[in-house]
Amino acid sequence: MTPPISSTQPPSVTEAGRPARLRVLCADDEPLARETLRALVEAEAGLELVALCTDGDTALAAARALLPDLLVLDVRMPGRSGIEVVEGLAETERPLVVFATAYDDHAVAAFDLHAVDYLLKPFDDARFRMALARARERLAHEGPEAGRERLDRFVRSRRSEVLAIPRDGRVDYVPHTDVVWVEAADQYVELHLVGGRRELLRASMAQLEKVLGEDTFLRVHRSALVALARVRRIETFATGTGELVLDDGTVVPVARTRLAVAKRRLAAR
Repeated sequence: MTPPISSTQPPSVTEAGRPARLRVLCADDEPLARETLRALVEAEAGLELVALCTDGDTALAAARALLPDLLVLDVRMPGRSGIEVVEGLAETERPLVVFATAYDDHAVAAFDLHAVDYLLKPFDDARFRMALARARERLAHEGPEAGRERLDRFVRSRRSEVLAIPRDGRVDYVPHTDVVWVEAADQYVELHLVGGRRELLRASMAQLEKVLGEDTFLRVHRSALVALARVRRIETFATGTGELVLDDGTVVPVARTRLAVAKRRLAAR
């Protein structure tokens, strides 16, 4: 990340109480794109470039520290994606957002309902100024709180629908409905998906249990979480343990302490 360009001092305000200038954080992993964004921001009156970042992780850290008024984010970056940067911010930390991307991505198109704008690369000065005008207009008419509420709704909806899998500078999204069961794997979890696919995700079982939701997934063992819709039958043993047989033939053990809950939840489906 390029070192922050300004301090964390709050922006000056107009008599109407709105920012006299927009403090902008830009993030893109391509050097030419970063320099283009730097030049565009510095050429615009009323903008202050507070940081120029090379990846999503440093962009998130800088956004938390500097609290800019506007984020201009590449979607696909090393570390976190641009969308994950926004997801990583607390609700009160989320500013206006504009995406700059080389991909006409469906995820970005969905986010466009909640972000100010997204710029499809290569974009020219006029298109950047249009996005900037939209940001200023939204801030003037709605203030920051409406934008934060919109972003929060988006983040909550995404968390209830997909898992983000970082991979080689990009992020793949796996719908919750594709997850058959989840298995602990040291500091990771292994997602067993429809069609026999497997994906590793750096997370804990407790985190996945919370994200996937107890309405549709059942923790049957300290190292196993199962989609209720995928269970075909439950078998119990004299030892007080049991096992679930899934629709693809997979057998998942059920711990003694979880057996009664598993039987009750499956009977209630």
